[in-house]
Amino acid sequence: MFRRKLMGMMMAVTLAATAITGCGNATGGSSGKGSDAKIVIYSNADDEAITAMQNALDNNGYKDKYTFNGFGTSELGGKLLAEGKNIEADMVTMSTFYLDSAQQQNKMFQKLDFPVKTLDKFGDYAAPITSQEGAIIMNTDLMKKHNLSAPTCLKDLTKKEYKGYLAITDVKSSSTAWLLMQALISAYGEKEAQNILKQIYVNAGDHIEDSGSAPLKLCRAGEVAIGFGLRHQAVADKANGQPIDYVDPTEGNFSLTESVAVIDKGKDTNPLAQKMAQCIIEHGREELQKSYPNPLYEGESADAANKSTYPKTFSEPLTFELYEKHQQLSDEVMP
Repeated sequence: MFRRKLMGMMMAVTLAATAITGCGNATGGSSGKGSDAKIVIYSNADDEAITAMQNALDNNGYKDKYTFNGFGTSELGGKLLAEGKNIEADMVTMSTFYLDSAQQQNKMFQKLDFPVKTLDKFGDYAAPITSQEGAIIMNTDLMKKHNLSAPTCLKDLTKKEYKGYLAITDVKSSSTAWLLMQALISAYGEKEAQNILKQIYVNAGDHIEDSGSAPLKLCRAGEVAIGFGLRHQAVADKANGQPIDYVDPTEGNFSLTESVAVIDKGKDTNPLAQKMAQCIIEHGREELQKSYPNPLYEGESADAANKSTYPKTFSEPLTFELYEKHQQLSDEVMP
C-alpha cells in the first residue's frame, strides 16, 4: 500500500560483503540450498522502500548476498497464493493483507525468530516495514490555470468541473486504489460508494490507471490536475518545491502496511533469510520512516507535520478476500 512497480519489473542488486555485529552472522550456515546461495527477495515495494532495505543490508554485512525482484502487488499476491512454499523467493516484502491470506491458505511462512515489538498486532510470521496512507493530490499550477476549486473530500471528485482533469487507479491492478474504496465504503456504505465511484470513473475517463504511482506522475507531468495516490509521495514532492499539493479527504486517510516474511522451505530454508529480515527491521526503519512516517514499532514517533488529518481504520480486518469483494464492487460500476 502502498507506488507500485510495473508488472514483471525485475531488479537485481549485487555487491560484496562482510559481517557486522547487530544483523547476525552474514556468513550464514549450511542449508539445502547451500550456504553460498543468494537470498532471493520478492517485493512489491516502492523505490524508496527498496533503497532503504538495500542500504540496511549493504551497510550491515549482506552485500552480494541477495537479489531483489520487483512485482506489482496483484502479480506477487497471485504468486504467493498459487505457489505457496514452492515459490522461488526465500523472503518477501508484501502487503500484509496478502501475507495473512497466503499464510492462512498455504501455511508458507516461518515464525520470525527475532523480537518484533509493534504498536499493533501482526502475525508472528510478519514484521511491518511501511505504512502508507492515501490522499487527494493536486497540481497547483493546473488548478489555477483552469480555475478549479480544491476538493475537500473524495465525494467532491464527482463534480463535473473535474471531468478530464482527474486520474485514479484501478483497484484490480493496485492496492493504492483500495485506500480510496475503503474510505468511500466506510463513509457512505457499499451502495452509495458505488454510485460515487461510478461518477469518479466518468470524470477520470482514460486516466483509470494500472499503477498506483501513475496519478501522481501524471500530476507531476502536468497531464492532469487532480489524482488520488499515496500521501507520503505528495508530501515529498511539495517539500521538494514541485507544484504539488495534497488534501486529506474528510472520509479518512486509510492505510495499508507492507511487511517482511520468510518462506518456510523446511530443510532447504536458507538461514540467512531470517537474519536479513531482522536486519531490515533493526537497521532499515530509520531511513524508511523518512519516506513512510507512520510509527509502527514501540519507541517510534512521527513528525507532527507529516501526520495525516483524518487517520482511520476500516471496520473489518483487511484480507485478500475483502480486497476481492471490493474489486467486484468496483467492476460493477467500471465503464
